[in-house]
Amino acid sequence: LETGYAKLAASDSKSLLKKHLTKEIFDQLKTRKTSFGSTLLDVIQSGLENHDSGVGIYAPDAEAYTVFGELFDPIIDDYHGGFKTTDKHPPKDFGDVDSFGNLDPTGEYIVSTRVRCGRSLDGYPFNPCLTEAQYKEMEEKVSSTLSGLAGELKGTFYPLTGMSKEVQQKLIDDHFLFKEGDRFLQAANACRFWPTGRGIFHNDAKTFLVWCNEEDHLRIISMQ
Repeated sequence: LETGYAKLAASDSKSLLKKHLTKEIFDQLKTRKTSFGSTLLDVIQSGLENHDSGVGIYAPDAEAYTVFGELFDPIIDDYHGGFKTTDKHPPKDFGDVDSFGNLDPTGEYIVSTRVRCGRSLDGYPFNPCLTEAQYKEMEEKVSSTLSGLAGELKGTFYPLTGMSKEVQQKLIDDHFLFKEGDRFLQAANACRFWPTGRGIFHNDAKTFLVWCNEEDHLRIISMQ
């Protein structure tokens, strides 16, 4: 940790990690741990290894945002061009959805739409600190829950582990299959035990899709 920090501090990195991780903040945070056992190294190791990172940090669990808040808060504020710890996400306001009408009645412009949200399962750390057993446990919970869906959401869960070439190609052709993370995620330990615990669910109509343990615990996607 000390060696990695010294190398980053001496580098010409333009990352937000280097900008905001002063020696004072480093010394303040280096011995802290979350209840999941996550340390400062878990937070910053990708940025220590990849000096060309734009940001350079990953949250290894939900508690990291507060335990290492002296680092996360200014980086979040800087990244978003102004978002203080006192700021709140504004309340949702979609307006009158019935007044939208058909945005492209002649079908000239809109080819497809995709709405996606990421969610995390309570009680688990994020990918950088998940154990192999936790990956398997989460996959089982997700697959069993999704397999119980009925109606237009009824579909199939495809585990990446043991996936046949035929199924793999089918998911590639549908643009559903996700790949192992890039070097920034790899350095953050977010791709450990690949492909254990990862999987893809889609309904029969291929308009509803769920990614399990790609980068978030869950990515829920609606497509038309």
